[in-house]
Amino acid sequence: MNKFKSHFVFNRSQQNGIFLLVVIIIALQLVYFFVPFTSESSEDPRQEEAVRKIQNSIDSLKQVAATRNISQMAAFNPSTISDYKGYTLGMSVEEIDRLHAHRAQGLWINSSEEFQKVTGVSDSLLNIISPFFKFPDWTRSKAEEKDVRKKSFLEPLNKADLNLASAEDLQKVNGIGETFSQRIVTYRTKIDGFRGGIQLQDVYGLSPEVVEKVLLMFEVRDSTSEKMDLNNITVLQLSEMPYFNYELARSVIALRKKNERITSFEELEQIKNFPVEKIDRIKLYLSID
Repeated sequence: MNKFKSHFVFNRSQQNGIFLLVVIIIALQLVYFFVPFTSESSEDPRQEEAVRKIQNSIDSLKQVAATRNISQMAAFNPSTISDYKGYTLGMSVEEIDRLHAHRAQGLWINSSEEFQKVTGVSDSLLNIISPFFKFPDWTRSKAEEKDVRKKSFLEPLNKADLNLASAEDLQKVNGIGETFSQRIVTYRTKIDGFRGGIQLQDVYGLSPEVVEKVLLMFEVRDSTSEKMDLNNITVLQLSEMPYFNYELARSVIALRKKNERITSFEELEQIKNFPVEKIDRIKLYLSID
């Protein structure tokens, strides 16, 4: 026991040395925690260059590995890439996260160009993986959309008559399926034929983009139906027209009697619950003489 205890007995000089060692350790710890050792200005350019070369080498190896994986890969939809799929393609974590953030907004990738814009992948990686992209049939690239729009202005299209189009004819329009084509035909029958393409906006569920596409292929030919004079029409005649019912027709005739005559369609806005947003369609049926 006395022999073991002797290892912890120090003379005065040894005690001073131990105390000094403790002070140095504490000082070094304080320096480590409170003194910054690196800064942008103090970085060695040679070290930065070495790190950059290493990173480029890693990226190159990653690219080669991705190429080997892709060569045996089947076509896929780039909008549905998982974390693992993105890794095997050679995408970085940041690029995969950008794609997932895009999809979280309910948005889809519809072209190779859009995929690169959203993810930020390099041209070299895009050239390798884009041949395997497979987009849904209902999508088409923005370049194709612009080309169609350009042609619609520069070249006269041989448009078919919207009032003679069958449901099958309408389904040739991108965005029109069996449901929408039948709705268009049903609504056309209800109003006794379209008098203007704007009336497609009244078909339930049709978006403005789809309406525009329909009007690129179809048009309403000159209608033989004459407009009726709003100052001579009867309540019954007015109530049988689209956009009117008997109560609304009575209100219009009452306003006409009150003012002796109606001089502009804007006067109809005085009537309570009048469908002001459909005045442009109402003008297809009525005139003011």
